[in-house]
Amino acid sequence: MRVFPWGFWLLCVASAPARGDSGSKARSCAEVRQLYGAKGFSLSGVPQAEISGEHLRICPQGYTCCTSEMEENFANKSRSEFEAMMKEAGRSVQATLTAQHRSFDSYFQDLLNKSEKALYDAFPSMYGELYTQNMKVFKDLYSELRRYYRSSNINLEEALNEFWTRLLERLFKLLNPQYHITDEYLDCMVKHAEQHKPFGEVPRDLKVKATRAFIAARSYAQGFLVGSDVVKKVSQVSLSHECTRAIMKLMYCPHCRGMSSVKPCNNYCLNVVKGCLANQADLNTEWKYLMDSLMVVADRIDGPYNVDTVIGTIHMRIAEAISNLQENKDSITAKVFQGCGNPKISTKGSSSEDKKRRGKVTLEAKSSAQALEMLVLDAKGNLTALKTYWITLPSSLCSKRVMASSASDDKCWNGMTKGSYLPEVMGDGLANQINNPEVEVDITKPDMTIRQQIMQLKIMTNRLGNANIGNDVDFQDTSDDMSGSGSGDSCPDDVCGKRLSKSPSTRQPETHAIPKQSGHGVSGASSRSLPSASLLLLSVAVIAAQHLWR
Repeated sequence: MRVFPWGFWLLCVASAPARGDSGSKARSCAEVRQLYGAKGFSLSGVPQAEISGEHLRICPQGYTCCTSEMEENFANKSRSEFEAMMKEAGRSVQATLTAQHRSFDSYFQDLLNKSEKALYDAFPSMYGELYTQNMKVFKDLYSELRRYYRSSNINLEEALNEFWTRLLERLFKLLNPQYHITDEYLDCMVKHAEQHKPFGEVPRDLKVKATRAFIAARSYAQGFLVGSDVVKKVSQVSLSHECTRAIMKLMYCPHCRGMSSVKPCNNYCLNVVKGCLANQADLNTEWKYLMDSLMVVADRIDGPYNVDTVIGTIHMRIAEAISNLQENKDSITAKVFQGCGNPKISTKGSSSEDKKRRGKVTLEAKSSAQALEMLVLDAKGNLTALKTYWITLPSSLCSKRVMASSASDDKCWNGMTKGSYLPEVMGDGLANQINNPEVEVDITKPDMTIRQQIMQLKIMTNRLGNANIGNDVDFQDTSDDMSGSGSGDSCPDDVCGKRLSKSPSTRQPETHAIPKQSGHGVSGASSRSLPSASLLLLSVAVIAAQHLWR
């Protein structure tokens, strides 16, 4: 008589659904259907109520509202959405750096333009033919200065020396129209120019100050562009297959489980995103160096190198130099004649001496030092805020994009069900992901695109370091510095470890397809799904047998 109840119970258990949630009645899939349709997918084949989930390969295999096709579509969607989050976050940083570059570039170009305009406005009345017959010399100087600032391969000291040489040759002939001065004679005069100092100390002083100011200015402007370009390129790196699975599990598996209102656990989200962005976090050290270097050079620009005064008064220094030549014309001419001999008397009459004007320089320069000070203060504030961008990106994405729960929430989505998340949060960077419980990361295969961008940051920081001490550097388009460097030479051994024998991990965008696996189970976290009906039946049978044998 005791067998019937036990047998009946076993039969009931065997036919009961194996669900770890509550109730035996299958729940509605209305919320998932609504979400699925809103994402642009067809509702054909989407369950009206929960079904058994043995077919799932990413999400836990309990009762589910997702078919295999839905799981794959959600996986592809989660990848594209996460990559869009990355690009959006990157665009914000790019916009900040680009705006800083634009502000400083506009200020610097305006400073140079005003100096050139002041020269064009004042010199005709001040110097007459001394200027009008040599306009090209002045125009060429400002053109060379602009080309240097825009990172052309120009030696600034040589450009300034060439300007003073050309100017001296032309002015000497105009100031001595009664003589026939040949090119050979001018060559001799130029050789003695350093000794005679026809323009006084202006050329040497301007060369020192202008060179430092221009080196600092163009390195500073270039630094913002390099930083923006690095963010752009890194934001375009596609997710790995392992990361796609983890992001899917984080963002859409709770919907498949009928827990649409349950937010992901914060620490769970952090582990997923840190695993996915492990290579990006390795940018942190060189990125901080770049931000710090930009701030140091900013202080130089607004301080010792005094860009506002040096660049804004170039025309005044040139006028000062010309006045020195005019005032000391007789003694300088005598010294030249002594060193190079007396030139022949010209047979052509000239009235240039009468048309030439003399007089004290009355040029003025309007200071824009306050504008520069405000630019530097604004830049330093933004650079400080961006210093930790790469290591704070996971927490930023989790809190603002993924909308994870608070850290103290113990009723959040932990990757399996609603509850607490127990694993510890991983550190930042590739090396710290070796034991990441959510994303399988191969720490021996760093992403080559990101390693190349790390090298770009190093190159730019080195340029800024040179600019800080007034040293010129050979500027090239930084986007070409690492072209064709697929060998991995840009990656230090202490960072890359043993990856030299491995193939690069840079991946091309792909349509995610969930791999087929043997059996009904899935590896990793999914293996923690609820017991199947067969296991439950076996357990009950053992208990029943023990009870009957008593």
